[in-house]
Amino acid sequence: MDDHDNHGHSVAAWTTVVIMIVGFALGSWAVAVASIPLIWVSVAIIALGGVAGKVMAMAGYGAKPGGSVS
Repeated sequence: MDDHDNHGHSVAAWTTVVIMIVGFALGSWAVAVASIPLIWVSVAIIALGGVAGKVMAMAGYGAKPGGSVS
């Protein structure tokens, strides 16, 4: 079985996580104040985090096969 020592140790992974945490925090607050439009904004931010991470990984900022980290 492969060892994945570099799992999540890249600029793309950290950027994705930070953007998604902001989206989830905003979404939690939006539920607390019962704001439907703000909930949809948070959903868009979470989706943007996934897209940003994928684009950054494709641009070379993701974890490299073989364990090296960019």
